[in-house]
Amino acid sequence: MTIKSIMKKTKRWQTHWLMLALLALCLISCKDDNNNDKGQAAPPFDPSKPVLVSGFLPKEGGMGQRLVIYGENFGNDPELVRVLIGGKEAKVISVNGSSLYCLVPRKAMKGDIEVQLGRGESPTIATADSIFKYERKKVVSTLAGYRTERDDQGWKDGKFKDEDERKMAAGFSEYGWLHFDPINSKHLWLVYDHNDGLYLLNFEDSTVTKRRGGFDRPRAIDFTLDGKHMLIAEDRGGDQDRNILKLSREKRFEDLEVVTRYKQCNTVAVHPKNGEMYFNSYEKGQFFRFDLNKYFEEGLGEKDYEQLFLIHDQEWEYRIIIHPTGNYAYIMVVNQHYILRCDYNWEEEKFNQPYIVCGKLKNKGYEDGVGTSALINRPYQGVFVKNAQYEAENKSDIYDFYFTEIDNHIIRKLSPEGAVTTFAGRGSSSINSDPNGYVNGDLREEARFHHPTAITYNEVEDAFYIVDSSNRRVRKIALEEMDEE
Repeated sequence: MTIKSIMKKTKRWQTHWLMLALLALCLISCKDDNNNDKGQAAPPFDPSKPVLVSGFLPKEGGMGQRLVIYGENFGNDPELVRVLIGGKEAKVISVNGSSLYCLVPRKAMKGDIEVQLGRGESPTIATADSIFKYERKKVVSTLAGYRTERDDQGWKDGKFKDEDERKMAAGFSEYGWLHFDPINSKHLWLVYDHNDGLYLLNFEDSTVTKRRGGFDRPRAIDFTLDGKHMLIAEDRGGDQDRNILKLSREKRFEDLEVVTRYKQCNTVAVHPKNGEMYFNSYEKGQFFRFDLNKYFEEGLGEKDYEQLFLIHDQEWEYRIIIHPTGNYAYIMVVNQHYILRCDYNWEEEKFNQPYIVCGKLKNKGYEDGVGTSALINRPYQGVFVKNAQYEAENKSDIYDFYFTEIDNHIIRKLSPEGAVTTFAGRGSSSINSDPNGYVNGDLREEARFHHPTAITYNEVEDAFYIVDSSNRRVRKIALEEMDEE
C-alpha cells in the first residue's frame, strides 16, 4: 500500500469519525435543549401549536443514512411521529422536543422532507425548506429463485419473477459457477456440482432454462478467446475419464467433445491474451497447461498436456482465475482457506510456482486484514473488477478481486496489495444473530447470504451476480433501481 493511498484512507476514516462525533453532539445538544434544569424530559406534542422544521443534518446520503431533523413541537413520543423523505417513510429512532433522529429510507429520490405529528387522518404537518440530496447506493437484491418452507420447490425452468410462483425458475441449490457469454452479454451461463445440466440465464426474456444435460459433476466454465467454444471442467474419478469438454456455439452449445482426460478436475481457465488452457487435478494438486491453439490448428491428443507444478495441499479442491492482463492468476484453495498467486512468465509462456497472497494454510476464520493476517473460510469463485480510482492514480494493477466465501456467507474484496475486506454480507445482526440468512438491502448493514458460491460481474451495468446456494436463489449487487419495490 502506497503512502498516498494510506493518507487517503486515513482521511476517509477521519471524515467518518467526524460525522459520527457531529451526530452524537447533535443528539446530546437536542436532549440538553429540551430538558429543564431538573432533568425533565421534553414536553409532549401540543396539537394546538404548529410544527416547524428548521433544518437537518447531514444534507446528503443514501439509504440507511442517519439523519437528525431540527424544529419545534416534535414532542417526545416516536409513536406519534411520521417522517417522509422523498415520499418514502423513514424509520424514526428517537424524538426529543426540537429534534428527531431517523434513518433515510430506500429510494428517497426526490429528497423532500415532511414531518407529521399526531394520530388520525389529519396530522399536523411541517416540511423542510431545502431538499435532502439522495445518493443511490449499491444494494443486494434477488434476481431469481425462491425457497419454500419445506424446501421442496425442486429444479425447474421459468421466469426470473412472476406473480404465479409456478411460473418462476427454481433450483440453484448446489455449488455453482457463473460465466457471462463473451459474445452475448445478455446470456449468463451456469453449471452446478452434482447437477447434470448446463443452464442459461437469459436477460433478453428474463428466463432460466436448462439447455442440455448429460454432465457428471460440472465444476467450471470458460470460453476460447474467439468465443466460438465453451469449455466445461468435469470432476470424475478415473485416469481415463473426461475432464475438459468442448461445446460449440455453432451447434448452440448442445454438442459435446472431450478435449482432455484425467481425474478429479475442479477448474478450467483460458489465458486472456494467448488462449492457452489451464486446468487442475484434485489428486496431487497438479496444475496443467494445454496448448489450445495447437489443438485447433494441428490437433493434440487428450493427454498432450504439461504439468507445471503442484500446490501445497494434495487432495484438495482449487480454482484458477486469471487476471485480465494475463500477468498472473489466483488459485483459490477452497478447503484449505487460502488464495495463492502465480505470476506468468511471458518468455516461457508458463505460470511460475505460486505463493500465498492471503489467508493461512488450514486456518479458517473471519478476519479482514492484509496477506496472511486475513482469515477466510472456503473461498470459491472470484472475478476481477476494474477500479476507476486505481486508473486515476495510474496504478500498474487497476483491478480488485471479488470472491465468494462459502462458510463465512460473505463477498470479500482482495486489493492488488493483498488487503482483504468484506464487501457484502454479515449485516442485519438485529434481525438475525447468525452470520448467514436471507436479507436484501444495504451491502453491510442489512444484506445476508447463506453459502454463496458462484460470482460474476457485468461491467456494462456495474452489477454482480451471485449463486446463493442454501437460499436457492441468484442474488444481484447493483445500484438500487428507481422502480424497485
